[in-house]
Amino acid sequence: MNLFRLAVAASFAALMTGVIAGAAKADATLDRIKQRGSLIAGVILSGAPFGYIDAKSQEQKGFNIDLATELARGLGVKLETVTVTPPNRVQFLQQGKVDLLIANMSWTEERAEMLDFVPTAFERSGGIALGRNGTPVKDWPDLKGKTVCLSQGANFTKPLAEEIGAKVKGFPSQPDSLLALKGGQCDVAVHTGATLRVMLLDHPEDWKEYEVLTPTDLLPSLNVIWVRKGEKDIRDALDGIMRHLHGSGWIIDAAERNRLAVTPYFLETRDANKGR
Repeated sequence: MNLFRLAVAASFAALMTGVIAGAAKADATLDRIKQRGSLIAGVILSGAPFGYIDAKSQEQKGFNIDLATELARGLGVKLETVTVTPPNRVQFLQQGKVDLLIANMSWTEERAEMLDFVPTAFERSGGIALGRNGTPVKDWPDLKGKTVCLSQGANFTKPLAEEIGAKVKGFPSQPDSLLALKGGQCDVAVHTGATLRVMLLDHPEDWKEYEVLTPTDLLPSLNVIWVRKGEKDIRDALDGIMRHLHGSGWIIDAAERNRLAVTPYFLETRDANKGR
């Protein structure tokens, strides 16, 4: 009997050791980053001002790239980037192909059930509708029954389909969605306002037959950095860096440098974190 009890105790101890080891592994991203000497960030390169490939230098540019570089510097490591898309970004993070996501992925309750996020957001924005000149859409309710192109997994999908009654068509990326708009597959395309407004400024000839149709942004949401569920160490480390970047004014400088409109959110968050 004593031998049986000893065997059970040993088995239980082994089981608990495995559980503890698994928990430690689940929250080991910060240690891996330090040991590796690099931060691997998943980024989307769908267009300025957030992320794009510079035509001349062929280098990655944009607000999100600048932010990822600064986060790596704050952690004392170099930056590596992996290009992700709306359909694969969560999978890449959960599989450990990237350490975090800065990938045009705003906070939603559904996403927060799957992943953890850095509490201090880096930006707040919503969507706008782009369509051909003269399209009979003056505001969001006018999209009822209309076909809307957007990126797969966009947080605009649910309100457009369920609240407004639009016919939603998802595409792998923003460029694919906009190509579908030009090809007549939809009445309008809905994407983050900051990206579409810069695109219209940079490529007026390509978009001279199109205009912004909606006077207000749809579903303004906080854009946050995402990490794997339960990874408190990296989340807290990144949050400290984010608070400093806001408080020092770096975030506003980066926004202006990348032609991202400085909204009240930027100013309020800077003032709330001054001196950090």
